[in-house]
Amino acid sequence: MGTVILGTGSCLPRKALTNFDLEKIVDTSDEWIRTRTGIESRRIGGKGEKTYQIATAAARQALDMAGVAPEEIDLLIVGTISSHMLMPSCACFVQKEIGAVNAFAYDVNAACSGFLYGIDIADKQIRADHDFKVLVIGAETLSSRLNWRDRNTCIVFGDGAGAAVLGHSDDDGRGVIGTNHCSDGRLWQLLYMHNAPSTNPDLLVADNPGVHIVMEGREVFKYAVKAMEDSIVGLFGKTGLTMADVDLIIPHQANMRILKKVAERLEMPEEKVVLNVMNYGNTSAATIPIALDETNRAAMLRPGDTVLFCTFGGGFTWGATLISW
Repeated sequence: MGTVILGTGSCLPRKALTNFDLEKIVDTSDEWIRTRTGIESRRIGGKGEKTYQIATAAARQALDMAGVAPEEIDLLIVGTISSHMLMPSCACFVQKEIGAVNAFAYDVNAACSGFLYGIDIADKQIRADHDFKVLVIGAETLSSRLNWRDRNTCIVFGDGAGAAVLGHSDDDGRGVIGTNHCSDGRLWQLLYMHNAPSTNPDLLVADNPGVHIVMEGREVFKYAVKAMEDSIVGLFGKTGLTMADVDLIIPHQANMRILKKVAERLEMPEEKVVLNVMNYGNTSAATIPIALDETNRAAMLRPGDTVLFCTFGGGFTWGATLISW
């Protein structure tokens, strides 16, 4: 018995931006992007597709699958770094849109780790109160936070949202098995995004390049691979499980080279690793819940399956989660 995922949902913007489209915007090529990232296309938000709007669409799907009414949700968490407003939170906008009138709501700013951090929070709330139901969403419109002249970042990121409804189950052998999450603020300058310039001159950041993602790709690659590997090994140490016990692996879809390197170092069976980065790029906090929903709706998850999630994001933040489905 434990905390289980009752339903999943996802939403992807209508517009697809291919590598060939990017060739017309920035100095790059389809071959250059594919060989370095594995990405072929990504979705870009349009009118009516703000972060809270695609988050809302994903949430409604998850609630419908779970058979849970919005009024039954006690806590609503959105992992995002691209809400269309700083205040109110994206979570409060979603709460309004779906009518989750009995929930308290807030955002988690943990970049690509936001969804798994939210799952960890939900698990602890539900363990404390078995009647508790939590809606966790990862949602991003990173197209609004990119320097479209920087080919190191604009080719990588995309927009999307995924959601999961969590609650308690009395079924033996089901639920969150364990989590192992970390962060290291000392490395923030390798992957960051400034806020808007301060209106207080004494608090101005002299080197603020604008409100868009700045990334040292090669350095991030090295840290991401090692961090995800360590978090998974540490989680196995906590739970007593091994890779042989895992039925399916749903990693953060950062780029194909990172994913292949982590899989190689941990001897992950290729057929067990869920990949969709080629279709959507890196949607930060949304990658794992989107991949989870697609996997769930494709009937690739069976009751009792052990599912491994792992992630790495700006901050730095990273971690791993094991769930018995």
